[in-house]
Amino acid sequence: MNIEVTEVRNERDDAFVSAQLSAYNAAFTQRDFKPLRVYVREVDGSVIGGLMADTYWEYLDVHKLWVSDTHRNAGHASRLLNAAEDEARRRGCKHAFLDTFSFQALDFYLKLGYREFGRLEGFSGKHARYYLYKQLDDPLA
Repeated sequence: MNIEVTEVRNERDDAFVSAQLSAYNAAFTQRDFKPLRVYVREVDGSVIGGLMADTYWEYLDVHKLWVSDTHRNAGHASRLLNAAEDEARRRGCKHAFLDTFSFQALDFYLKLGYREFGRLEGFSGKHARYYLYKQLDDPLA
């Protein structure tokens, strides 16, 4: 037996490990993973903001939310997240979760109804990572 440590991605091995984990998980829940992408574009089609997420097991899992510097503070981030939450509800999701760093957008997410459920300190020696949750089937959310 060998333990291999590498920083090189191996698509075949990555796919194999993912498939094995999916097969194991299938014994406990349904396979309903769906990518969810939302973009805001300029008239010329260029992306000025985007959200990357997945939905599964009644959850919206937000991985990335970005708006260009020149288009921030114009409501685009809220519209992106609201559109993702609306689509997640259509897909049967009842919950949402995401994480953000202390130098990113904690206050933004808190204003949109997300609540902190965890925190890790010490990223790069000085930053915190916040884990946030929102109930999507709450009529007040």
